[in-house]
Amino acid sequence: MLKNDTIEVTRECEAMLIPSGVKVTIQKGSLVMITQALGNSYTVYVNGNLARVAGKDGDALGMVILDEPDVNEMVGTTEDKVWELLKTCFDPEIPVNIVDLGLVYECKISEGESEQEVEIKMTLTAPGCGMGPVLVADIEQKIHAISEVKTVKVDLVFDPPWNRSMMSDVAKLQLGML
Repeated sequence: MLKNDTIEVTRECEAMLIPSGVKVTIQKGSLVMITQALGNSYTVYVNGNLARVAGKDGDALGMVILDEPDVNEMVGTTEDKVWELLKTCFDPEIPVNIVDLGLVYECKISEGESEQEVEIKMTLTAPGCGMGPVLVADIEQKIHAISEVKTVKVDLVFDPPWNRSMMSDVAKLQLGML
């Protein structure tokens, strides 16, 4: 059902343009094709553009509503919660999460008196990859859902350069490389 089926949007819904990360509204009656359904979101082709629609708006696409788990009910540290959320972030072109792809190099949590700052260093599969803005926006939005986190900073770095050896065995298996 996900490939090549044109769907009429049944109600207005918010989306994020890929790769720019700009928020837009998809109007009721727009025709879309769903290209991917991963990470509690749908990637759709609409009006010549790719856009990411949050899973909570799946009904607008005639699909299942994909609820985000309430990260604040999870047991564990803030860092545990951040890593779990990072595993729900997917490059719109690759059906593997950014953690298993080996794109996340570092995650630091700075503790203040009443707030925490999360700093993430990550890379892209290639320096010219245009998916950086949409990935950064997705990460920031998801990490801000953690109640104790007040600031999220995502730095795109290219040293060391990413290579296939950084992928987990799970990612290699998903991509047919094992």
